[in-house]
Amino acid sequence: MARAAVLAAGGIVLRQEETPLIAVVRLRKRNEWVLPKGKLDDGETPRDAAEREVLEETGHDVLVHEFLGTLVYESGGRFKAVHYWRMEAGGEPTHELMDDIKAVDWLPLDAAIERLSRGYERAFLENVGPIALESAALAQPARRARIKKQPAPEKRRRQPAVAPPPALPMTDVPLVAGSEGIEAGLPVDTTTLEIMASPIAPPLAQDIAEQDIPAQDIAATEAEPRSDNEIAQSQRINLVQKVRDWLRRAA
Repeated sequence: MARAAVLAAGGIVLRQEETPLIAVVRLRKRNEWVLPKGKLDDGETPRDAAEREVLEETGHDVLVHEFLGTLVYESGGRFKAVHYWRMEAGGEPTHELMDDIKAVDWLPLDAAIERLSRGYERAFLENVGPIALESAALAQPARRARIKKQPAPEKRRRQPAVAPPPALPMTDVPLVAGSEGIEAGLPVDTTTLEIMASPIAPPLAQDIAEQDIPAQDIAATEAEPRSDNEIAQSQRINLVQKVRDWLRRAA
């Protein structure tokens, strides 16, 4: 009764440089140079086994691409079927080599074919190696196009600056800052009023606004028209009086 074939999987592993390089590994016991591969574990798919074996034998994480073919040969009185995928390795190794592997070398296609110790692997790489290189070359423009299509991150828009509110109109008279100027009945600088209306002191502007204007002032305004200067002077007097009253209440 014929013995069942041994199933294995591996990769034609490329590293993209100016001249693409292919990985070959050196077995510790037999001192042979071979393509990276290994037997399937129980319940493992050939593709998963190929990725795992390449990681263990080359130390590189890889991207697995298209299936390249199956190499069947006799080994130890049994047939062995090895499925190969094209793979792409990163620039630097990420894992230590397994104990069975003595070294890894990265060579151009012709040099890799010459380095292999077994004739059937040399013949296999002669056939599928050019296909792997051509597929990798065709994939490069598509990859660059995908990277170029990725949207650039949005820049945060700067909030527009908010202009400060205009200062209250003041007449061309000397300004006196401080409460002593208010007590003397002189016009007060608007900056002083803004400080007095800060959260530390009672809101002066609101306090003044809530007070009712005396009825006689309204009646006088309706009885006879006044010039702009007279109206402005009356408003300043009323404002000063209301500030003085507020200061007395706050004392």
